[in-house]
Amino acid sequence: MSVKRRYVIPLIAVLILLTSFHSRPPQAQQKSATESASAGGDKLSVATFAGGCFWCMEPPFDKIEGVKSTVSGYIGGRVENPTYAQVSSGRTGHAEALQVKFDPQKVSYPELLTLFWHNVDPTQADGQFCDKGNQYRTAIFYHDEEQKQLAEKSKQEVKQELGRRIQTQIVKAKDFYPAEEYHQDYYIKNPTKYKFYRWKCGRDAQLDKVWGDKARKP
Repeated sequence: MSVKRRYVIPLIAVLILLTSFHSRPPQAQQKSATESASAGGDKLSVATFAGGCFWCMEPPFDKIEGVKSTVSGYIGGRVENPTYAQVSSGRTGHAEALQVKFDPQKVSYPELLTLFWHNVDPTQADGQFCDKGNQYRTAIFYHDEEQKQLAEKSKQEVKQELGRRIQTQIVKAKDFYPAEEYHQDYYIKNPTKYKFYRWKCGRDAQLDKVWGDKARKP
């Protein structure tokens, strides 16, 4: 083999690899239920919940020991890398959702499910609270068979407890797209606007009506 050919072939292979990498959607995140932490050797699990406005779903999960991060985003739709404007129009099929990374040695998936239920009205079929539309539906997006079974079991328990039809969907998690940066930790960045929105939307009043003393609690 000539010297020229010896260097040209590896160069072509590198170019093909780089082209393949950059062709992937930049924001989509497909995660298994368990993944390696970015630092150290700990294993983190992933849970994904849709509970109406994602601003309101971050605070309860951020308070839980064992939850390492929460990311607001979009899941369950037909458009790659959707914008907030597209999702909020209700035409992409996405739901506003929260993706949670947690340490299963410190907090279990069933505990997160309980927290999820107590922060939503699972009997509402047309959205959540004042936010109407399929983009504000409640859903549990499972990442493996174990999560699916646990979610279905908890849904049946909630149905028995509330004595009403539960509208929350249980569906397989697919591509999750993080929302724009200004949506992340909105309750921290804009505390006054967040509290006013939450009050005006009647979220806490309805949670108290549905769950009583269990509202918003793990």
